[in-house]
Amino acid sequence: MSESEEYRNPIPTVDIIIETAEGIILIERKNPPLGWAIPGGFVDYGESLEQAAMREAREETGLDVTLLEQFHTYSDPDRDPRQHTITTVYIAMAHGVPEAGDDAKNLALFRKESLPSPIAFDHDKILAHYFKFRAGKGRIEIFP
Repeated sequence: MSESEEYRNPIPTVDIIIETAEGIILIERKNPPLGWAIPGGFVDYGESLEQAAMREAREETGLDVTLLEQFHTYSDPDRDPRQHTITTVYIAMAHGVPEAGDDAKNLALFRKESLPSPIAFDHDKILAHYFKFRAGKGRIEIFP
């Protein structure tokens, strides 16, 4: 192990499942890795996870969100092809008309039956866990 690798740490990120009356908001990424994704991004230095979630939601959807709960943290080292990230996923609600912003090429509302393809990162797994949770089946075991 080289000296620079010895002190490398995963990068913290947040993702926000934004619930609306019409479904959840996903963004189509305009930068690689391409595909549809849960709005989110990197946590800035000096920022809490909750502040980052609200900022990222606003930057990518134009909406101010109310965080309802912290859903789960996902840490598979291969979840992001660019680098090792750890994401904390929040469930939030928002009202208003979302607009694609920041690194979002497009934005749309989806229900479980109408999810787009391809879905970036490990967001297909996160969404499967979320829909199972919302169906009243409780939290699922995700540990190997």
